[in-house]
Amino acid sequence: MTDFAARRTIMVDTQVRPSDVTKFPIIAAMLSVPREAYVPYDKREAAYMGEHVMIGGGRVVLDARTLAKLLDALDIQPTETVLDLGCGLGYSTAVIARMAEAVVAVEENEALASEAQRTLSSQGVDNAAVIVGPLAAGAVKPGPYDVITLQGAVEVVPDALLAQLKEGGRIGCIFMEGALGVARVGYKIDGQVTWRNVFNASAPVLPGFAAKKAFTL
Repeated sequence: MTDFAARRTIMVDTQVRPSDVTKFPIIAAMLSVPREAYVPYDKREAAYMGEHVMIGGGRVVLDARTLAKLLDALDIQPTETVLDLGCGLGYSTAVIARMAEAVVAVEENEALASEAQRTLSSQGVDNAAVIVGPLAAGAVKPGPYDVITLQGAVEVVPDALLAQLKEGGRIGCIFMEGALGVARVGYKIDGQVTWRNVFNASAPVLPGFAAKKAFTL
């Protein structure tokens, strides 16, 4: 029988801590949340392999290093409300729920959303809710949010989504330019979001976040 608890410890010790992620809430959450419960059943053995886990439709569960470093840069506080876009089967939401006061997760795939909510409920995550809807539309209510996370990459971020971020809030996501990607954190100050690069990463672009192709003759 697979010892997933031991694999979680190895994941944190070999993928998270060596990536300069030292904040106790992140370490504690990743040691506690059973990643294998939030991936497709036939992918459970690959849950801790140090790479994205495919969940179908071009979507992934971000690898532990990428998620941990993004959360480290966002510095989520226990009094904050987080909007988690593209939650997939709910792993990121479960991790964030251990760090934040509340999490609103959005997933446009109804099957994924239903499974995510069932798993979160069965795991006793009572400060998170999954909403079905277009990822790029976010969730106007109960926003605005202290933090917005995206569980996949973007080419552009709609202004309507940035409007759901509180003044002084942060948004974190991976920007892809061709095959290259960089994780950035945006800070909302005086109504404007200023971005800074934090580390290199890559992931599939989430639905609704691709740049429109320019028409050429």
